[in-house]
Amino acid sequence: MVPYSLLVTWLQKALGVRQCHVASVLCQRAKPNEYIHYDLLEKNINIVRKRLNRPLTFSEKIVYGHLDDPANQEIEQGKIYLRLRPDRVATQDATAQMAMPQFISSGLPKVAVPSTIHCDHLIEAQLGGEKDLCRAKDINQEVYNFLATAGAKYGVGFWRPGSGIIHQIILENYAYPGVLLIGTDSHTPNGGGLGGICIGVGGADAVDVMAGIPWELKCPKVIGVKLTGSLSGWTSSKDVILKVAGILTVKGGTGAIVEYHGLGVDSISCTGMATICNMGAEIGATTSVFPYNHRMKYLSKTEWVQLAAAPIQAMRIQVGRSAAVAQQALAHGLKCKSQFTITLGSEQIPATIERDGYAQILRDVGGIVLANACGHCIGQWDRKDIKKGEKNTIVTSYNRNFTGRNDAKPETHAFVTSPEIVTALAIAGTLKFNPETDFLTGKDGKKFKLEAPDADELPRSDFDPGQDTYQQPPKDSSGQWVDVSPTSQCLQLLEPFDKWDGKDLEDLQILIKVKGKCTTDHISAAGPWLKFRGHLDNISNNLLIGAINIENGKANSVRNAVTQEFGPVPDTARYYKKHGIRWVVIGDENYGEGSSREHAALEPRHLGGRAIVTKSFARIHETNLKKQGLLPLTFADPSDYNKIHPVDKLTIQGLKDFAPGKPLKCIIKHPNGTQETILLNHTFNETQIEWFRAGSAQNRMKELQQYGRSRLAGCHVPLWTLLGVRSTGPCASSEPELVDPAWPPALR
Repeated sequence: MVPYSLLVTWLQKALGVRQCHVASVLCQRAKPNEYIHYDLLEKNINIVRKRLNRPLTFSEKIVYGHLDDPANQEIEQGKIYLRLRPDRVATQDATAQMAMPQFISSGLPKVAVPSTIHCDHLIEAQLGGEKDLCRAKDINQEVYNFLATAGAKYGVGFWRPGSGIIHQIILENYAYPGVLLIGTDSHTPNGGGLGGICIGVGGADAVDVMAGIPWELKCPKVIGVKLTGSLSGWTSSKDVILKVAGILTVKGGTGAIVEYHGLGVDSISCTGMATICNMGAEIGATTSVFPYNHRMKYLSKTEWVQLAAAPIQAMRIQVGRSAAVAQQALAHGLKCKSQFTITLGSEQIPATIERDGYAQILRDVGGIVLANACGHCIGQWDRKDIKKGEKNTIVTSYNRNFTGRNDAKPETHAFVTSPEIVTALAIAGTLKFNPETDFLTGKDGKKFKLEAPDADELPRSDFDPGQDTYQQPPKDSSGQWVDVSPTSQCLQLLEPFDKWDGKDLEDLQILIKVKGKCTTDHISAAGPWLKFRGHLDNISNNLLIGAINIENGKANSVRNAVTQEFGPVPDTARYYKKHGIRWVVIGDENYGEGSSREHAALEPRHLGGRAIVTKSFARIHETNLKKQGLLPLTFADPSDYNKIHPVDKLTIQGLKDFAPGKPLKCIIKHPNGTQETILLNHTFNETQIEWFRAGSAQNRMKELQQYGRSRLAGCHVPLWTLLGVRSTGPCASSEPELVDPAWPPALR
């Protein structure tokens, strides 16, 4: 434990803090008796600084300060994988449905680091906050019960439905300067608004950390963004990140941490900084971070970190500025001409704005305040105001506008802007409206111009915490059971994937050659599919249904190489699997950008896929593929993408000598009997090659547990009974598996 005086000195010296309000940081709201050990962080930083013999940037200090072995870890940006020890893990209900079964199968009795589950993705935005929340609790009762009981059993904190969006809860309760936090959501970097390194990962990565295993991350490069001047008028933090995204494009930040600095930083609120870091995911950045400054004064405001924040996924309202715009319209007798919905980030935000009158202003202008959840941003919107095929436009302050993402309608054009501009456009009812130059006509017929909004950065009367929505895991969970029905359509216990057979991959059939952008939304759609995230076989029915087939320019229509008939991608993959035909996907640039959802890797593996060959990958998706025993490979010459046709077959050679930095050979076999040979690159290290050989990272973990099994020799107890999981029907696995609950220290 670090005394306050040393903590202040260290923050000022090692992190470059100009002003410290950190006493409250020492006490975690969810775990009030645990403290932050900055002394170890400082020790590691000093070791690395001396080794590298150069100054370290802010982000480097945090990352290298969490090295598992700072004295011996090789450090080379963009090439070497770092072994890190994150402080905390956060999962949301959609990804936790798969992450928790993976953790359960590890055999650990408790998580090794503080971890939480956040229920925010499964609530569909329909009628309004309370009604939507009640409906979600009813529809998703089985999933919520599983996550709550699994959390209680394995020491994971559980934020109930309605508590808020994962990123906002992290910002309010767990982010702090110097933290290294991983979350199973691509927008976890939101926590960079409070000076933390917060990184989005797949569920298998989260399981490793929860199991106490060092987490691997390719040593990130650093991109510095110097901010000058100050925000004023109608400009907002959203404009900053949109400008950066325009410069770097969707993959310009890949493999790098974006570090903001300069005098312009001081004009941005803490939640504004979080907004910028959150959307850093849209440029492929590993994460983004701001230096600690006086705008993070929330740290001294309450017991932990309590922020008046913009919801991170849904209608991103920095409530005061949007309400200020709405109030001007009401003063002139106007209401919104367009549908206007507001989603708030956490339970304390609606409680506070109800008390302060902002919520009523937004309702009076015609807005609908939805539940504290992701809602429209992730496609949880059963939209009925637009007919199928009808072109239309929506303007949001969300963080992502992939085709069909918000309403599952490909004809919808989605534009991203700031919350106050969204509010102004909803009032004007036209995209042509420019609040800086254009006038509105009041109810009295007089023209008026909206003034640039202004609002308090913090509520004058502090925050109203609202309802207590946090479930603390019990100290003694020995009597806790986790129920999983074998007949469930939402939950399914995982079976291990098959191991590599020791041979090259011969005559792989091409399932689909993807044309253009292929995000994780194209590979594994969200929206109505979210309820199947805990059931691998059911969720696999959405595999690549949004990807465009280069052969016919259509989505979800591929040729079956055996029958020569065109059909849905999942059906074709299932046909190949049933007939023992292994397959490969061919992709374009930045394949798998977007969400951290590991289902986009689990599904192709489950349905018989062996490799994904592309021009380039998004970071999280590439790692997810490796974790599940697939081969993410890239063309040594990107133009070789054009040599492959959907009717070809591929043979991938060199797997017996699979080694880091050594390309694999690919033979393209055309139907006319001719062949071409190309080279495929990869980024596997030795540990990741072991995952491939074992069939998955999870399989490799189990291989390392074999000594524990021998200690239970002669014992005939089903694995799930040993782990405290109760099947409410016949056992899902015919072969009992044995595990020693005492093994975890050997892997730490």
